[in-house]
Amino acid sequence: MGMTVEPESHIISCLVENKPGVLYEVANMFRRRNFNIDSISVGVVEQKDLARMTIAVKGDEWTVEQVIKQLRKLIDVIKVSTLDPKDSVIREMALVKIRTPDANTRTEVIQYTNIFRGQIIDVAPDSVIVEITGDTDKIDAFIELARPFGLKELARTGMTALSRGGKAIRE
Repeated sequence: MGMTVEPESHIISCLVENKPGVLYEVANMFRRRNFNIDSISVGVVEQKDLARMTIAVKGDEWTVEQVIKQLRKLIDVIKVSTLDPKDSVIREMALVKIRTPDANTRTEVIQYTNIFRGQIIDVAPDSVIVEITGDTDKIDAFIELARPFGLKELARTGMTALSRGGKAIRE
């Protein structure tokens, strides 16, 4: 039996024009190339007319290089680079609504939330909403820990990232 090799994760950071249709244009290029996006987050940067798009994808080096070449051809994409996870700060945020039918369950969920340095941001008679921030492994670990209580709802931002130190991705 042969062993399957898991495709490597890559983080692509793009500086793009902050205007309608750019996200569609980028996502459509991925679709045309039959390439799956693991996560994508977009937000305005220090210059209001620009946005940073952080895209997490899995694939081999050659495939990712092809995607980067195609991204650079898009008119609204100003700059594209890959981020080295070892030299980057990578974070994700999740809102997790957890069933808490009784006081004991609620206490246990609060203890786990504290251990993970999360915050309880909403309390209802039968549930709590926890905000948890960190790397993807931390978010995944918290969700798996919360799963036995009963996950009512889950929302994740996808990762966002910046390279460490003085270097910056600018136009």
